[in-house]
Amino acid sequence: MSVFRVKKTLVRTVLVVGFAAGLSATLQGCFLAVAGAAGGSALVATDRRTLGAQTEDRELQVKALSQISQNLPDNAHVNVAVFNRRVLLTGEVAGDVSKQRAETIVRGLNNVSTIVNELTIMPASSFSSRTNDTYLETRVKTALIAEKNISANNFKVVAERGSVYLMGLVTMDEGNRGADVASRVPGVVQVVKVFQYIQPAEATAAAAAAGTAPVAASQPDANAATVGAIPDSSVSSRPLEQQAPAPVTNSNAVHPGNPKATTP
Repeated sequence: MSVFRVKKTLVRTVLVVGFAAGLSATLQGCFLAVAGAAGGSALVATDRRTLGAQTEDRELQVKALSQISQNLPDNAHVNVAVFNRRVLLTGEVAGDVSKQRAETIVRGLNNVSTIVNELTIMPASSFSSRTNDTYLETRVKTALIAEKNISANNFKVVAERGSVYLMGLVTMDEGNRGADVASRVPGVVQVVKVFQYIQPAEATAAAAAAGTAPVAASQPDANAATVGAIPDSSVSSRPLEQQAPAPVTNSNAVHPGNPKATTP
């Protein structure tokens, strides 16, 4: 093979690889859906949100975090979770001005339907507290997966200083069951329900559209790796030890968003 042909082949290979990388970044969500289906989870397929809503939620989270970090003091610790255009703010801020400022920033984003402002006025939590919250989220998710009467895919779990916030599109019964499961996980201080409720008929229709039974989606492949899991010594197939149920409440910090706002 001539030197010219070798160079031409190398250039063509580089172009193909570059195109594949760009396509991978653009269609990451699609690849994740296919990978999930191959692993037995099919998270996107069993999510009750539309694919467009899932994409929009991710974009809202990125925009909110970016703008809050730019406009709030450095000592503020704000976490943002988004589910079906409902934005949950948790963490710690120095005062009410910062708390309201964070909410105003979110309200200025396009297509925010509801804001749940659970920010607390107090010093920022420690690194060890945040690490424990991450661990607690994993334990709650594990407990939800183990519960046979609900699908863990319908719940989004957020932990902050031992308090667990549950988001999702669920029926009243599913929400109560999920909250009860979370309340019994060791280390949970309280459970706060931030659900958007749907009727049982809507849940059945969503399951039929996805081609799965309502509960079957919560049963993962036993051999599949769990993303973001705690080391094997902390999570096993054994039942989680139980504690007296933590108190369960509904969030009283639910405020209207601004669906027609223009992103600044």
